Amino acid sequence: MFFLKELPTRETLERYHERFPGMRPDVVMEALVLMKKGSLLIRSLDEYFTRHGLSQLRYMILVVIDRQPDRDEMTVTELAANLDVSKPVMTRTLKGLIEDGFIDVSVGADDRRVKLVRLTKAARDKLAAILPGYYETIQAAMKRLEEDHA
Repeated sequence: MFFLKELPTRETLERYHERFPGMRPDVVMEALVLMKKGSLLIRSLDEYFTRHGLSQLRYMILVVIDRQPDRDEMTVTELAANLDVSKPVMTRTLKGLIEDGFIDVSVGADDRRVKLVRLTKAARDKLAAILPGYYETIQAAMKRLEEDHA
């Protein structure tokens, strides 16, 4: 999360450039603007998911499984490889999704140590209900970004 509400002025960055000649004010300003806008988008998405009883991580787990073109389940290892979270966080989040009826977990047929995660009908219905608003939120943020650069 980016917590800086007011970005530094061009003059401030120029003063830093005098102290640290390797710092390029234009590049730093562009990065700060990008981080702030990205942070605002993440906050908007957090608020959106909260209104729908999810977190970004819970949503991401559901959508990563849902987007698989040729199958309807993934292993916990595959999920972890697709999401940048620790094993304890993944385990805790999967447990919550099971309790809420969004996923079922079974063991692999060939290797009982393998845990297979599958979406339930409730999860598919939830995604169908929230994906339009998710895309609208992203598109609105991009429109604001374009307007700011116009």
